[in-house]
Amino acid sequence: MRCRAARRLRKRLGRRGHFLAVVGIGKTCWGVSFLVAPPAAPALPALTCWAWIWIVCGLITFVSAFLQVGRDGFGFAAALVPPSVWAIAYLAAALGGHYSRGVWVAVWYLTSHVGVILWAAKVPEHSVPKAPRGRRAEGG
Repeated sequence: MRCRAARRLRKRLGRRGHFLAVVGIGKTCWGVSFLVAPPAAPALPALTCWAWIWIVCGLITFVSAFLQVGRDGFGFAAALVPPSVWAIAYLAAALGGHYSRGVWVAVWYLTSHVGVILWAAKVPEHSVPKAPRGRRAEGG
């Protein structure tokens, strides 16, 4: 019975849904980590806001995993928000001279997060090659 439920869930999610579910769980956990065990940096009240951005976007991404293909775009858009905002923040910190590594961290967020999400959003649910047509009799 458990196997049947797992198969049904797997079929329901599809390839895009699996990606959204995993990314959604990851983003939510990342946000929760800032609430449960915040870094030991002085006076970071804005970190709570950052955490909630990750959590809300992660939950939207996760819930979107269960929507039909074509209706799951909001999940991909929500998945893009936190890493895009963080990339911009790191880039601004680097350009402002506050964090010299910021450029590299921004590039990391833009490639390993934003780039992968954009790629996954373009992957069709099922890409089956066209069936070869029957060959006509050659000769004449």
